[in-house]
Amino acid sequence: MSANRRDHGSIFRAMLQEFDAAARILNLEPGIWKILTHPKRQVTVSCPVQMDNGEIEVFTGYRVQYNITLGPGKGGIRYHPDVSLDEVTALAAWMTWKCAVAHIPFGGAKGGVICDPSSMSRRELEALTRRYIAEIIDLIGPEKDVPAPDVNTNEQIMAWVMDTYSMHVGHTSTAIVTGKPLELGGSLGRHEATGRGVMIVARESAKHVGFDINGATVAVQGCGNVGSISAKLLAQIGAKIVAVTDWNGGVYNAAGLDLPKLIDYVNDQREQRSVKGFAGAEPLTNEQLFTLDVDVLIPAALENQITMDNAPAIRAKVVIEGANGPTTPDAHQHLHQRGVFVVPDILANSAGVTASYFEWVQDRYGYFWTEKDVNERLEMKMCEAFNAVLQTSLKYHVDMRMAAYIVAIDRVATVTRMRGMYA
Repeated sequence: MSANRRDHGSIFRAMLQEFDAAARILNLEPGIWKILTHPKRQVTVSCPVQMDNGEIEVFTGYRVQYNITLGPGKGGIRYHPDVSLDEVTALAAWMTWKCAVAHIPFGGAKGGVICDPSSMSRRELEALTRRYIAEIIDLIGPEKDVPAPDVNTNEQIMAWVMDTYSMHVGHTSTAIVTGKPLELGGSLGRHEATGRGVMIVARESAKHVGFDINGATVAVQGCGNVGSISAKLLAQIGAKIVAVTDWNGGVYNAAGLDLPKLIDYVNDQREQRSVKGFAGAEPLTNEQLFTLDVDVLIPAALENQITMDNAPAIRAKVVIEGANGPTTPDAHQHLHQRGVFVVPDILANSAGVTASYFEWVQDRYGYFWTEKDVNERLEMKMCEAFNAVLQTSLKYHVDMRMAAYIVAIDRVATVTRMRGMYA
């Protein structure tokens, strides 16, 4: 179908494999197929920065707008030594499908700069951020492309993004970026949004599979923002969090862990924050976590954690992918064949970009919602997205991952047809 389309590396090829399978089910016409498998725009920029020692370093940055048919591009900016155009293109493609699954009026974009932020001073990071934004200034804007935080970027860096853009256009533009501090037009509820979305889809999955989330046993890999918040919120609706692991170890208690105390324990550690050593629980390894007899397993740490090495040992009824890409394709197929209900990342963690959409709306409207308003709207959007994917799964007799791609591709393809071909 697309033998001569441009190859963007193994990450992009993995996305194309998932796309192709869904496109075949939809019987997507060749012209639309070609459009949706090519990035709209890829930009590479050089960012000269004077370092603290007086020397000039030139950093390479990227911004990719994969598809902006549904609306402005949406996607984070990451700072990492291993950033590549291949990676940024694949991530922009996944953002396209994630926004479409979430049913929000954004296209998919992504940005990155090749650097090691851990070795850079605050002044150097600010200088790099401002120069990078200045280099891509013509590409971005509240109605063009709206960046956000990603790996190694945060609220402060987004504040510099907003200020740099505002200085160029001559007025304060809060809607240029999301993930900002509250004082600069950030949204209440955004910090907890991704974890809250994981909780919502776990609750809805339990209803579908046939058990009550109140009293259900849950194991969570990862105690960062997504893992800790989803665990805390699941505990609040009655789930029993029996195991949590992180980079340094894990803890297990069959009677259920005390989540507020566990989170306080992790936060009280100044440097190597970890659940390891938490009193009132047995030690647990990451390997053991995946073998636990639990109702719900939430991988919320790194990619490629569930592989064919451990998938056969998984006994959970439901797997909720809080992290991006935690399950390899062959492991996912194995779990599906065994009847494990897997909610894919582009649905399970889409509450983050949904909350970013809410922030953008509030900035453009100039009126800000209460946290209760944000959470109620998030609940509605996540339930809508989950049900759309579930009904598609049942209609086509496919797993939830394939159903999510079918929903996303169908939405983008439908609007592409409606808009027609500009020549």
